[in-house]
Amino acid sequence: MDGCIVVSRREVIYFDKPGPENTDETLKAARVRLEELGIRYMIVASTRGYTAFKALELLEGLRDRVNLIVVTHAGAVEYKAEDLEKLRSSWAKILTCPHTLGWTVGDSFRSRYGGGFTVERIVADALRRFSEGMKVAVEIVLMATDSGLIPPGVDVVSVAGTGSGADTAIVVTSTYSREFFKLKVREVIAMPR
Repeated sequence: MDGCIVVSRREVIYFDKPGPENTDETLKAARVRLEELGIRYMIVASTRGYTAFKALELLEGLRDRVNLIVVTHAGAVEYKAEDLEKLRSSWAKILTCPHTLGWTVGDSFRSRYGGGFTVERIVADALRRFSEGMKVAVEIVLMATDSGLIPPGVDVVSVAGTGSGADTAIVVTSTYSREFFKLKVREVIAMPR
């Protein structure tokens, strides 16, 4: 069928507002797409554990096939001690490291000398035009690839949110932050309007 254009149609979930009340639906939709595409990696941002524990529960039946990576905040311990220990003893991999699109050396200079901007901040602000969760969903894939938890060049389901909980899920092709232009957001599964 030379010259044929293949068109794919699928539903995207758009939430009326961002927030943790969207977590269950976001994670369920992410799991469905993960299974449909045969993706082996799901990465979730989780500041205090709520999203991490929901993802662990939802993906329990897939733990032999799926690598679940939970990304926490660097430099800010926001988990209760017992929750952090519970998470560390789970089957998920935990990543705590500097944020690729913020809290870097460039930010150190920016705060010391005032004003200005960094390339990372420009990219972060451009992604925030979609949603805060979109910025975080892209960022955590870069962080996990840089850390060796995800190989470059594979499709990953990435889940993040606005403040707390999850309201954004995407399919993204992983890459190292130093090769940012190879990163591809392939699908939006869910996001706030």
